[in-house]
Amino acid sequence: MYKLLAKLNKLLLPSFTKQQLDVSKAKKWQLAIIAWRYYVTSRAIDKKITK
Repeated sequence: MYKLLAKLNKLLLPSFTKQQLDVSKAKKWQLAIIAWRYYVTSRAIDKKITK
């Protein structure tokens, strides 16, 4: 499930790394997207390692 979400995130959500966003100047909605992408990615990796 998390692998699918990670792929959807990559397709649908903006990449702030490519935009060179400064996290200290990020807006709340940008921080929420960063947190969501981190959560999904870490869960997808965790599932891959435990198998």
